[in-house]
Amino acid sequence: MAPPRIHGAPVMKTIVYFDLETQKSAEDVGGWDHISRMGMSIGVTYSTARGDYRIYGEKQVDELIKELQRADLVVGFNNLRFDYEVLHGYTTFDLRQLPTLDMLVELQNTLQHRLSLDSIATATFGVEKTAEGMQAIHWFREGKLIEIAEYCCYDVKLTKLVHEYGCQYRQLHYHNRFGKKMTVAVSWEV
Repeated sequence: MAPPRIHGAPVMKTIVYFDLETQKSAEDVGGWDHISRMGMSIGVTYSTARGDYRIYGEKQVDELIKELQRADLVVGFNNLRFDYEVLHGYTTFDLRQLPTLDMLVELQNTLQHRLSLDSIATATFGVEKTAEGMQAIHWFREGKLIEIAEYCCYDVKLTKLVHEYGCQYRQLHYHNRFGKKMTVAVSWEV
């Protein structure tokens, strides 16, 4: 389906790819029922309207939330259950009302089990994530915000690549728990 046209020019959707890292672990805040208490250390977006990445510290969390609210579509990986819940510690606005594609949720609904972004990235592109969430928490405690920002930017880039690949080829590859490369159909729109 072609995008709508105004005076002959296509109207492009603003897609915002999004990820964040936290200051605290689930264990630090009393369990996964208290995600909103974890605190954001760094949030990163990539906006198709701007064509660039933005890095937000905790002091800029309101700007991050405004960018998400302005998007035609927010794309993430586990953003409904995790990233939005972290941000709910900073706002009364229910971010789940935003037009959102949570690729983890979509894939879980199809496959009936969870996948990691890493299993998709390695099977589809042959690249691995550079770290994991617990490492980002350790970096936060050590004051290494640059390392967190680099890691989070890389995750946003992987999220963007996975989404674009799924839109273009209508499928993704992943490694199952036995290491076998599998393929799953997706029906995502740009």
